Amino acid sequence: MTLLRGMTLALVATVVAAAPPVARAAPPTGSPTAAVSLGDSYISGEAGRWQGNSPNSAGSRDGTDRACVFTAGVCTAYDKSLVYIPPSDTNGCHRSDVAEIRSAAISVAQKINIACSGAVTANIWRAQSGGQTFKGELPQADQLATLARQVNVKLVVLSIGGNDLGFADIVAACVTAYVSNGPPCRTTQDAPLRAKMPTAMANVRKALDEIRFALAGDGYGPFDYRLELQSYPSVIPRAAENRYAEADKASRGGLGGCPFYDTDSDWARDTVVPLISDNLKAAALDRGAQFIDLRDAFQSREICATTTALAGPTSPPSPTTSDWGRFLSGVTPVQGDLQEAIHPNAYGQKALGTCVKLVFAAAPFDAAHPNAKGYACKNTPGGDTSAMTITPTP
Repeated sequence: MTLLRGMTLALVATVVAAAPPVARAAPPTGSPTAAVSLGDSYISGEAGRWQGNSPNSAGSRDGTDRACVFTAGVCTAYDKSLVYIPPSDTNGCHRSDVAEIRSAAISVAQKINIACSGAVTANIWRAQSGGQTFKGELPQADQLATLARQVNVKLVVLSIGGNDLGFADIVAACVTAYVSNGPPCRTTQDAPLRAKMPTAMANVRKALDEIRFALAGDGYGPFDYRLELQSYPSVIPRAAENRYAEADKASRGGLGGCPFYDTDSDWARDTVVPLISDNLKAAALDRGAQFIDLRDAFQSREICATTTALAGPTSPPSPTTSDWGRFLSGVTPVQGDLQEAIHPNAYGQKALGTCVKLVFAAAPFDAAHPNAKGYACKNTPGGDTSAMTITPTP
């Protein structure tokens, strides 16, 4: 056992020791093995309906809309249940068929997604610890506890914290600033974001604890499964990497779907995303969870990036040429649901699934890198969603 593994065992044992004593048996080894994802929209599969972006509001939107119902080869209607697994198509949880846990080619019998778009940390905690129901569903740790008695959980992947920090409000403020010619949003949003960080990260730590408690209550030991916390990829490029000029509002805000000032784009990409990632990493290490750093996973694949393009009548969507995020343009609400905007689309989710696969295939704590606390996942320029790579991080 490496020193790191020993230190991690001590951390995990401390958390598990705090769980109430139970008389249940060990994990159901005779049951199917399973991987489970918990958390918010970035892991539930929000925007999985879309593969690339197109300004065309008709038909299949140039092949980008996976919810099309085809009659004699023509898109005649739209059915969200083709993409968002019921009842998430109607309750708004939007668990897509390509959500990363489902896309990940990992060696388990079942891949189960109980994440829900819009969730905050309190929607993860067990009800007995203050957890709250959300969109008609029990707290996710309680759902996990039920699952853990039916399947042999080998992997739990969590994405949470963004909604505690008010991510949607920040996006709205930045869009409003750009379209109204107001001052950049970073001038009003940076300080509140930093002020919310300590409480949000304390709640993320509690969410990790609650997952441990839920599994310990079903007889799972700390090394019967892998617990991984992931950060968020940026779906917005830096100003210098945007294919539309800031002054060209018709293209940047209307056609391309990235209505943000240059200075706000740089702030989001190089300040907000790293700040959240660094704090999530600290939370993961505090609780003996493995960390997946996704801050650069979509580099050069973001909405409006110079290296991507919109789909069109003669240029179908492709994982090598299209955006990996859902754009926010004037046609977005007409094409689907506004809540899908500024999220990884089907291509992005498949890429993140590759990240999960690679990290799961790696040793929990790589013997070749005994000081590694997790992995950073990045894409390969010009490659498709399978061409992701991971690097051990200290």
